[in-house]
Amino acid sequence: MREESSRPGDTTGNTYTDLAAVTPEAYAIASTSRNLARQRVGNATPEDRIRQRCSIAVGDFAMADLMRFAGDPVKAGLAALERRAPVITDIRMVQAGILKRGHASEVLCALDFGEEIARERGITRTSAGFLALRDRIDGAVVVIGNAPSALLVVCDMVREGVRPALIVGTPVGFVNAAESKEVLRALDVPSVSNAGTRGGTPVAVAAINEIVTIFAERAGHAGPGY
Repeated sequence: MREESSRPGDTTGNTYTDLAAVTPEAYAIASTSRNLARQRVGNATPEDRIRQRCSIAVGDFAMADLMRFAGDPVKAGLAALERRAPVITDIRMVQAGILKRGHASEVLCALDFGEEIARERGITRTSAGFLALRDRIDGAVVVIGNAPSALLVVCDMVREGVRPALIVGTPVGFVNAAESKEVLRALDVPSVSNAGTRGGTPVAVAAINEIVTIFAERAGHAGPGY
């Protein structure tokens, strides 16, 4: 559903779109939350929109100050969606949470790949899945919300020359989560991440879904019927 903008094509906030809000009540709740987030977080850039949505996702405006952006990630994500590049996630919760409306990219989960690699090497299934998908990661959008080990594997691939279009990396936890995101931010690849041990599925999904929403708005696919 959509609230009309006073400036057609504006994607910094005068237009409010929520592709997941398919009933009036859901839209009212989402719209109220977003208005609060705009006031608290700011509303000048597409990155502010991601900060807003991630704060709403965790119910804490402190999340906005933890978000980090490198390499013009919104532009990179929009270009990838325009090419219908695949979106590859670490776990099924992230896969399930990503909007399937407003774009035509396939959303894959690494857990569905690499089982044999996991057994042979004794590594996590998410890490093995990304290794198995290596040839599909070039030009893809990678979204990791839970598995630091998988993010480190993808970072190793980047060092070896694999070039994802965008990495959304927000793994959560006390073992390698903060460190893996620091490694990501040191790479020459567009990325969205957050500082510290916080993160998880809600943050990763919120970040990529805001990029999807901006894409749908610009493509004219954000109104009723899409």
